[in-house]
Order: sequence, then structure tokens, then C-alpha cells
Amino acid sequence: MDDFKAEKIESQSEVPEAEAARKGTTFLRTCFNGLNALSGVGILSIPYALSQGGWLSLIVLFLVAILCWYTGLLLRRCMDSSMRIKTYPDIGELAFGYRGRAIVSIFLYLELYLLAVEFLILEGDNLHKLFPNMEFKIAGLKIGGKQGFVLLTSLVVLPSTWLKSLGIMAYFSAGGVLASIVLVVCVLWVGAVDGVGFHEGDMFLNWRGMPTTISMFAFCYCGHAVFPTLCNSMKDRSKFSKVLLVCFITSTITYASMAVLGYLMYGEHLNAQVTLNLPVRKISTKIAIYTTLINPLTKYAIILTPLATAIEETTYFRNSRTLSILIRTALMVSTAVVALTIPFFGYIMAFIGAFLSVTGSMLMPCLCYLKINKDARSFGLELIIIVVILVGGSFIGIVGTYTSLKQIVNHL
Repeated sequence: MDDFKAEKIESQSEVPEAEAARKGTTFLRTCFNGLNALSGVGILSIPYALSQGGWLSLIVLFLVAILCWYTGLLLRRCMDSSMRIKTYPDIGELAFGYRGRAIVSIFLYLELYLLAVEFLILEGDNLHKLFPNMEFKIAGLKIGGKQGFVLLTSLVVLPSTWLKSLGIMAYFSAGGVLASIVLVVCVLWVGAVDGVGFHEGDMFLNWRGMPTTISMFAFCYCGHAVFPTLCNSMKDRSKFSKVLLVCFITSTITYASMAVLGYLMYGEHLNAQVTLNLPVRKISTKIAIYTTLINPLTKYAIILTPLATAIEETTYFRNSRTLSILIRTALMVSTAVVALTIPFFGYIMAFIGAFLSVTGSMLMPCLCYLKINKDARSFGLELIIIVVILVGGSFIGIVGTYTSLKQIVNHL
């Protein structure tokens, strides 16, 4: 805390010179990176989320998008407090010291770990959709299609987890954004051309399904972990607020389009992943599934690397290549075990959204901002908005977490 305060005073006279010499990503490139962070696997489950809450829950989608956009702006303002802030945990440390850094890090790493689990479940489900009669035999044991594909995917991605030089370039951000667009177009094609039609989806509101709906909506906007990094990487940090606006508007249009299309096509019969509803023999379905499969394969190692690096830095042999491979292999094996034990894509997504995304994308930005910026504690419109987000986010988090855990336990 004292270091941050001292650095803030010293850096005030250096800001103009630092900004003049700044080199980094352009506005457009940062927009692609931000869109890639927001437009992830959540797009597969957004129709299911709408089917759980009904048509009126679309209002909740737009409300969640607005709130998460606003908390993204709060993180941006927190970064203005110190030029040394590079990552989200840095903000937590500036606000609450080392305990703040530890809490933020725990939530972020747990979210990354469960995202890696989700990737394996997704691969298993969609490969089983393409090859429903496939079975595997290992050491005389017969393994079912989904479980076998999860294990096969784990073996395929394992070597990539051993690499340490995985920078932000590896996200292939433009490709990730393109994949989301291709997926929406394929679903539209199935409904309009392949004969499925748009005749379902007649539920206006379902209160019982609303906790699951809101949790999944929150999951879709959980890109806050990388926002400070993206902001710091820009040539002109002052434009990051515009980046956030472009990213949230574009991703919300994409999410809403997919939600409406999927719900009109399949109504209450939607699976947790819309690709599992599509007619398997259609070329548009195969394009959609292959697009879905490629994206997680390219991201799995990058998702797991921050967690592996954090573990490696706590050991006495942090520079040991052998230990690094063992740690990363152990993490991969553990995610495969969890994916095989709890293969419920939708329910795990709802848990991530309610417990981790709400905390990291709504609650923590507000708490850090109030702690760092004393002026924000004065009574006014800004304080009222923040208090509403804290109260509403806490309620969503508690109810959504309880509901998702209950669903997981019941299905186990």
C-alpha cells in the first residue's frame, strides 16, 4: 500500500512523458481482444438461459450487460490511481493490501480452473454428438463415448500445457470473434434453411428458472479479469472506456441474437449447449460443432497457464523444467477428473456465473473502487448506483450459487 502511494506521487510528473513514449496495441486490436474475452463458450448456453427464464429475462440480459460495463469503467478508474497497476490482483492489493491481492487471485484462478473443466466437458459432449456410437477400450475397460472423448481431448491438449511462452497473441482474438459470428450464422441457417423453423418459445416468464438464467448471463460478461491487462497494453489508455463500450454493445447484440434464435427454434427443449440440439447430418451443424471444438482446444493451455505459473512461483524449484511439467500435467489430470465426475456443462456454468463471475465482475470492482476513491463514498448518484450493484449482486450470487449447487448435487 505504501509503495503504491509513493509511486502515485512520483509518477504524476512522469505521466506526460510516459504517455508520449507509450507503445502498445491499437484501439481496434484491443477491441478484438476485449470481444474475445467476452464472447466465449457462454454463447452456446445463452439460448438455454433464455428458455429457463422466459422472454422477459431478455431485459435482465441487457441489465447485466449495463452493470458489468459500468463496473468495467470502475476498474478503469482504479487503474488511474497508480501507473504500477498491471493486473486485476494489483487493484486488489492497492485497495486492501496483500489480503486483497490474495482474495482476488483466488477467485480468478478458481474461475480459470473451472473454465478449463468446462472446455473438456464441451469437447466431450460435442464430439459425442458427431460420433454417437464411438466407444473406447483401455486396458480391457470399455469407456463410453463422452468420457472417452474427454480423456482423448485431455491427451491432445496436454503437450500444449507444458509450454511457458504463451502470450496474449496466442488468443487469436480476431479468430475467436469470427468463431462466435460463424456459430450464430450456422444456427440461423439451420432454422431458416434446414427446416427446423422458428415456432417454439412461448413462455413469457418463469420465476423458478430465473436464478439459473441470471447466473448464466453473468458468466457471459466475466471478462473483467483481463480488462486491466488490456487497458495497460493500449497505446492510448484514455480510449479504453470507448473499447469497453464497443465490446459490450457488440457482444450483447451477439448474445441476444443467439438467445432469440435458439429459443424460437427449440423452446423448452433446449440443451445446455445449443449445438447439441442441431440436426447432426446437416453441413451447417457440422460447421457449428467443428467451430465450437476448435476454439477451446486453442485456449485450454492459455487458461491453465496463469494458475500453473502461480503454483510454480510458490515452490523452491520454480525454475525446474521437470517440476513445471509435473505441475501442469497434474492440473490437466485434475480437470479431466472433475469433468468426468461432474459432466454438467450448464450447471457448472451457472455456478461459475453466480459465485465467481458475480464476485469478480460486480462486487469486487465496486468494493475496490470505494476503497481507493474516497470521493466516491460521498452521498450521490454514483454511490447509490454502486450500493444497488452490491446489494443486487450479493442477492444474485447467493441465490444463484445455492440453486446451481443444488442442481449439481441432485444430478450426482
